[in-house]
Amino acid sequence: MTKNTQKESLDAVWVNARLATMVPGSPYGAIEDGALAVSGKKIIWAGKRTDLPSEMKSGARQVHDAQGRWVTPGLVDCHTHLVYAGNRAREFEMRLQGVSYEEIARMGGGIRSTVSATRSADEATLLEQSAPRLRSLMAEGVTTVEIKSGYGLDLETELKMLRVIKLLGEKFPVTTCPTFLGAHALPIEFQGRGDAYIDFVCHEVLPRLRTENLAAAVDVFCETIGFSTDQTERVFKAAEQHGLRVKIHAEQLSDQAGAALAAKYHALSADHLEYLSDQGATALRESGTVAVLLPGAFYFLRESRKPPIEILRTNRVPMAVATDSNPGTSPAGSLLLMLNMACTLFRLTPEEALAGATRNAAKALALEKHIGTLETGKDADFVVWDIREPSELAYHMAFNPCRSVIRHGRIVRTQES
Repeated sequence: MTKNTQKESLDAVWVNARLATMVPGSPYGAIEDGALAVSGKKIIWAGKRTDLPSEMKSGARQVHDAQGRWVTPGLVDCHTHLVYAGNRAREFEMRLQGVSYEEIARMGGGIRSTVSATRSADEATLLEQSAPRLRSLMAEGVTTVEIKSGYGLDLETELKMLRVIKLLGEKFPVTTCPTFLGAHALPIEFQGRGDAYIDFVCHEVLPRLRTENLAAAVDVFCETIGFSTDQTERVFKAAEQHGLRVKIHAEQLSDQAGAALAAKYHALSADHLEYLSDQGATALRESGTVAVLLPGAFYFLRESRKPPIEILRTNRVPMAVATDSNPGTSPAGSLLLMLNMACTLFRLTPEEALAGATRNAAKALALEKHIGTLETGKDADFVVWDIREPSELAYHMAFNPCRSVIRHGRIVRTQES
């Protein structure tokens, strides 16, 4: 139970709620017959309904009866590539015919095909094509979403993508966290000149990002078909100089020791991690870096090497779960489905999966002081669900039990029975 005994201006109280606070210490941080009090954009009281101060209920402008429904923190999708033009359905067919992801990339497909379409699209077109993907996530209770650039690979388009990410956060009731992923792939104009492209990213793009305040973090695809650890470290050093936190796509297709490098720079997260080593897991533990699991890409690429979940558990590395929503390897619009996949494919428990889309996902975005749990002082971002127990959020497939979504204390979505 968390309280604020100071007198507050009360906007609303939710009573008769079963709270999955996601505060560590008990399963789901559950509080049966709970209550939440909200003032402005913040939670000012959370706990058992019987402990709710009478003046809070009587002084609230609105009292909402949750009717015994479960309430969780707003969901957080901490790894997406939502902003792009076109699609790669044809490549999906090619992979089913036996062509590997690496072969498609070397043939000029993959990321490069999306780069071409995204460069050709103006901001209005990108916004129009990206909005339905964002709406799909929001309909399932996502209140915070990280969105990466990386389908421009030139200054103009990368800045355009980041501006669209900002516009999405202004147009819709959702918090968008922009990440610069310029080191996503080698653009055609830098073919054979990987180091020169990294120079361009470090010396031309990063200074503009900092000046225009368009990105909260910097990501790198560290892989045999991406960038080496040396090149990745150059980007990390430059990001550090500009006061930007770092993230990494690491150990997806091979062990490049990217996770250990990310830990060295206290990265917010290391993502994918199918080929993570014991040493890499130890490094993540020591740095506090979050391991972001992306079961959608694992499923879509028909991979067989799973992330070493037991090693991550043993090292107490916080595990997040995200959609990796992108046109080539995870065209996913459902974070709830990812919870199910994380359990069925990777063997997370339902509680671990939900923590991965709330508390740990918030940490992967450096937002754990503001979102991810239902506690006094945190943002009033939460979801009311038509479920009997929290495990149902990972149990169902292609079923959305979201009853209502509250962001910053305001009801932004309701589903009538």
